[in-house]
Parts: sequence; C-alpha cells; structure tokens
Amino acid sequence: MKKIETGNIFRIIIWLLFLIGGAVVSIHFDKIYFYDWFNSVKFHIATIIPGYFLLKLVLKASRNTGRYLAKYGREGDIPRLETNKLVTTGIYGCMRHPMHLGLWFFPLAFALLTGSPTFILIVAPLEMLLMLVMIKLIEEPQARKKYGLAYERYQKEVPFFSFKLDCLKQLLNGQEAQ
Repeated sequence: MKKIETGNIFRIIIWLLFLIGGAVVSIHFDKIYFYDWFNSVKFHIATIIPGYFLLKLVLKASRNTGRYLAKYGREGDIPRLETNKLVTTGIYGCMRHPMHLGLWFFPLAFALLTGSPTFILIVAPLEMLLMLVMIKLIEEPQARKKYGLAYERYQKEVPFFSFKLDCLKQLLNGQEAQ
C-alpha cells in the first residue's frame, strides 16, 4: 500500500487546526463574554444532543461517499485517499462535492458538542464559510487540472451541492443511482 499524499496530509492538518484551534479560541472567549452560558449545564445538554446527532450524520455521509469513491474512483495501485477516475454516478451524479457537504457541518457538530457559544455562533460559521472558499478556490481548480474537459462538462451539468431530498437520501443511505 502506498503512502498518503502530502496534499491529503495538509488537508488533515487544516481540519485539526479548525477543530482544535476553534475550540481553544472559543472557550477562551466564552470565559470572558459568555461566562453564564458556558457554565450552564442546561445549555450544554441543549447543545450536546443535537451535536451528537449532527456528528452521526456527518460521519455517515463521509463514510458513504468515501466508500463510493474507493469503489468507483480508484484504478490501479494509487495512494490511500486518492482517486484517479472522475466519478459522476451515484451521489456524484446529484452533486459534485457530496463528501464536502457532509463535512461542511462538522465544525458545527463539534461546536455543539463542546457547548461553546462562541464556537457555535461565530467560529463554526466562519470555518464553514472558509471551507466553501477552499473548495471553490483549491479543490475545483485541482479537479479541473486533473480531469480536464470532462470535469468542466461535469461542472456545467451537476451543482456544487444539492439539497434535493433524493440526493440527501443517497448521501445518508449510501444508495447508488438507479
């Protein structure tokens, strides 16, 4: 098995910085500005429950799309977490970035689990916005470079994200296109 590519290691480090850095900074500000909320057991219970369920959905979407990519996006002996085939079927026929749609909610799920008002109200939404910018400015150009005209046609035919019920069912249930 080949090693994980440097670009993927960079992405993992960025994720860890988002989550750990966001939590640390947020908890610091919570102690100053949201002291009563931060020390409220009721607030933590009210946020941890939706955080848990949102995290389950995020992980399920990530797992389903990762398995689909592993099955249809890899040919030959290539590094882990890499693809070498453009996948445009199944959930990828509904939206170009289904895994990112699932992972897009990860900062919010983590923020809800921490029970940090600053993380929930300020930091997680900013991280989510930054994720969209990174997908648009980094992921999309890399895919165009890697897959050329085929990806440009795909961009014209398939939306970035889709919130259609059928697409969301495929994302969460791991169903293939019919």
